[in-house]
Amino acid sequence: MSTFTRKKRGCRFCADSEIKLDYKDRQLLEMFVSEHARIVPSRISGNCAFHQRAVTTAVKRARQISILPYALHQL
Repeated sequence: MSTFTRKKRGCRFCADSEIKLDYKDRQLLEMFVSEHARIVPSRISGNCAFHQRAVTTAVKRARQISILPYALHQL
C-alpha cells in the first residue's frame, strides 16, 4: 500500500508582502473565483485562513458594486 502526501501550498499573500488585496482589483480577484463565479476554497487556492477571509470579503464587496458577477448563467 503506497501513501501519497501532497505538498501544502503556501499563501501567496504571506510570501509576497507587496501584493495588496483590494476589492477594486478585478484581475487579482478573478484568480480566486471559479469559472462558475464561485469563490475558490483555501485548500485549492493555498491561502491561509486570515487571507482567505480577506479574499472572501473582497469578492463579496466587488460583487456588490458590480465588478464581479454573482453567478454565470448558461442557457
